[in-house]
Amino acid sequence: MRSRIDIDVDAPGEVVFDLARDVAAWPRLLPHYRKVTILSRSGHVVVARMSAMRPVGPIGIPVGWRARAWSDASDPSDMQLRFVHTGGPTRGMDVTWHITAREAGGTNVAIVHDFVRRLPVIGGELFPRLVDRLFVRPIAGRTLATFKRLAEARVST
Repeated sequence: MRSRIDIDVDAPGEVVFDLARDVAAWPRLLPHYRKVTILSRSGHVVVARMSAMRPVGPIGIPVGWRARAWSDASDPSDMQLRFVHTGGPTRGMDVTWHITAREAGGTNVAIVHDFVRRLPVIGGELFPRLVDRLFVRPIAGRTLATFKRLAEARVST
């Protein structure tokens, strides 16, 4: 299953990229991220244990996963952050952030999630769809909205 969520940001892509590529800083920048523990580093690739809260009404549901993450700014017209989930319920999810300039100015930030997880009895489509609707979209939406606010504040000062 493939899903995409995006947001327009009135700031240069480099600003968004610089803010978002340091996953160890996410708990300091993103109120819904509780903890990111860097488990290993090899060159520009990190393996991290990540945890966030998915708000549901007045309570929060903790979610956690492990991911290999790296950034790629070799193509300034499509700067990318990459995550491959290697542990937790979303094991196997492939996530790509695309940070691209808009023709009208500013930047579009799109997060594309590719997730296939076949489970006994329910098959291969139901679980990824539930994860996407109940967890991925709400958490990614908050992440994008917060990075938008931070990037726009950084260029307005």
